[in-house]
Amino acid sequence: MKPDNSKSGSRTVFYILIVFVALVLINSYIGDKVAAPKQVAISQIAQDVQDGKVEKVSIKDSEVTATLKNGSSEVAIQEANSTLKDYGITPDKTKITVEDTSGSAVWYNLASIFLPIFLIGGLIFFMLRSAQGANSKAMSFGKSTAKLFMGNKKIAFADVAGADEAKQELFEVVDFLKNPKKYRDLGAEIPRGVLLVGSPGTGKTLMARAVAGEAGVPFFSISASEFVEMFVGVGASRVRDLFLKAKRNAPAIIFVDELDAIGRQRGSGLGGSHDEREQTLNQILVEMDGFEATDNVIVVAATNRPDVLDPALLRPGRFDRQVYIDLPDRTERTAILKVHTKNKPVESGVDLAKIAASTPGFSGADLKNLTNEAAIMAARENKKTVTQAHLNESIEKVMMGPEKRLKVLLEREKKITAFHEAGHAVVSHILPNADPVHKISIISRRMALGYTWNMPTEERKLQTKAHFLDEIATLMGGRVTEEEFFGKENVTTGAQNDMKKATELARHMVTEYGMSDRLGPQTYGHHDDMPFLGKEHTEHRNYSEDIAKIIDEEVTKLIADGRDRADKLIKSHKKVVTEIAEDLLKKETIDDKEFLKYFDEKEIAKEDKKKSD
Repeated sequence: MKPDNSKSGSRTVFYILIVFVALVLINSYIGDKVAAPKQVAISQIAQDVQDGKVEKVSIKDSEVTATLKNGSSEVAIQEANSTLKDYGITPDKTKITVEDTSGSAVWYNLASIFLPIFLIGGLIFFMLRSAQGANSKAMSFGKSTAKLFMGNKKIAFADVAGADEAKQELFEVVDFLKNPKKYRDLGAEIPRGVLLVGSPGTGKTLMARAVAGEAGVPFFSISASEFVEMFVGVGASRVRDLFLKAKRNAPAIIFVDELDAIGRQRGSGLGGSHDEREQTLNQILVEMDGFEATDNVIVVAATNRPDVLDPALLRPGRFDRQVYIDLPDRTERTAILKVHTKNKPVESGVDLAKIAASTPGFSGADLKNLTNEAAIMAARENKKTVTQAHLNESIEKVMMGPEKRLKVLLEREKKITAFHEAGHAVVSHILPNADPVHKISIISRRMALGYTWNMPTEERKLQTKAHFLDEIATLMGGRVTEEEFFGKENVTTGAQNDMKKATELARHMVTEYGMSDRLGPQTYGHHDDMPFLGKEHTEHRNYSEDIAKIIDEEVTKLIADGRDRADKLIKSHKKVVTEIAEDLLKKETIDDKEFLKYFDEKEIAKEDKKKSD
C-alpha cells in the first residue's frame, strides 16, 4: 500500500511549527535570564560622560544605552523633542552610534500579526486531516486486505523441486487460465477450488505462487486469519470485497493461506459456535458456489489440517480438488538441496545425495534451514565455502539442537551416559529389524545428555510388527545397561524418554495396529480433535473394562518382552558395550564406520541366523 503523501506533508508542516514555537519560547526564556542593563535617568548618563566613565553611547529609537568602561551598561529614556547635545553628550566626549530600527520594526509587526494566524490555521488543518484519515479507515474497515501480485515469472514450477505429481495436477489449472477456450469447447470445467494439503514446510504456499507465476495472471494472496475481526460481519464483508476485486481482474487466482483458521466445521467447540468465523465461512461458501463459468477466477487454499474443515467446503463445486503435497523422498530431497545451495559457495566435493539419504522425514523448509545453518557455520569459522562437514553438523543441529559443549557433567554422570548410549547402539546393531547405528555421542543436545542416532537404510511407507518389537527392545537397551553395569539401585532418570516412547509404541500396536495376538486384528477406541483445546483430544472408549484390562496387560507384556531381549543381548556382549563406552568417554563421538569395528560380523551373522530359525 502506497503511503499518503498529503497526510505525511501536513504532519511535517505541523511538526515544523511546533519546533519554531519551541525555539521562540526558549529564546525568550534565555533572553530573560541574561543580565539586564541598569535603568537610570538620562542625567546620570550625562554625568558619567562628563566624568569619563562611558566608553560609548548607542541610540535606538528613544532608548539610550551607555556602555561603561568597567563593562556594565546603563539604559535611559530620552525625552521627546530633545537631543543628546541638550544633556552635554557630544561626540568629542564619547563615541555615539545610532541604530536604524525601521526595517526590523516592520518585520516584527508583520510577524506579530500573521504568525498566530499561521499557527492556528496549521493546527486546524492538521486536525481536519486526522479526522479525514479516521473516517477513511472507518469506511475501509470492511475492505479486503489481500495483497495483489501481478503475473510474473519470478516463481515458476522449475523453482519448486520435487512434488512432480502435485505440479502435474496444478498444471491443468495453469493451462485453463491460459487457454480456457480449449476446455470449454469440450464441455470441461476446471475445478473452482483447489485445496493444497500437506505437512508444515512442504511448500504449499510456494506451489501456489508458482501457479500464479506460470499462469501470468493477477494473484490475490491473503491469510484466512485476516478476514476475522472482533466485529461480526467484517469478515464476510472482506470476503465479498476480495471476490469482487478478483472478478474485475479475471482471469485471476485467489490464494487463502491456512484455510482452517476460518474453515473449521461449523457448530464445533465448547459452548456453541463462533459467529464471526462462521459468517465469514458462509460468505466464502456462497461466493465460491456463485461463480459463473466465464469468471475465470480460481481459489487456491492451503492447510495442514484437512480433517477439521467443514464438509461444505470440500463438496464438488467448491474445493472439489485436493492436491496432496507429501514429504519429499530421497530423490526429491536431493533436488531441493540443489535449489537451496544454488546461491551458496558449496565445496566441489560435497555429496548432496548423501545428505538427502541422511535426512528422511525432512520437509522442504527443514532442508532450507539445514543449508542455511551450514552456511552460518562456515561464516562463523571464516571459511569461504560450505563443506560436507558443515552440512553433516547442520543435520544434527536441525534434528537434535545445538551442541552444549560448555555443559559440565559430573564424571559419574558422564560415565553412566556413555554406557547408556552404548547399550542402545549394541542392541539396535544386533537385532535384525532395527535401524542401523549412524552415530553415537555423549555431547549434550537440548535436554538429552547423549544420543544414539539410528538411520534407516530405506524409506518405509509400511512398518512391520518385527520392526516395532526390535525398536521397543532398542529403547529399553539403555535402561538394562545401567542396571547391568551399575546395579538396579543406581538406575537414573536418563531412560525416562525411552520408556515414554516404548509405552506409546506398544499401546499403538495393541489398540490401533491390531498387532496383539491376544486381542487380534481390531482397533480399540478413537480420538476426536477438539478445536477449542488446540492439540488436545477426547478419547471415546468403545470397549469394556475387561478389554481395557487386557490392553494394559498386552502393553506391559510387549515392553517386558523387549526389556528381556535387550537384557540378554547386553549380558552376552558386555565386553563390546564396555569398549564402546570407554571410547565414548575419550572421543565423545563415534560414527558408523568406527562403530562397526567393534563387532565380529561373522559372529553376529550366526546369532542373526539362530534368531531367524
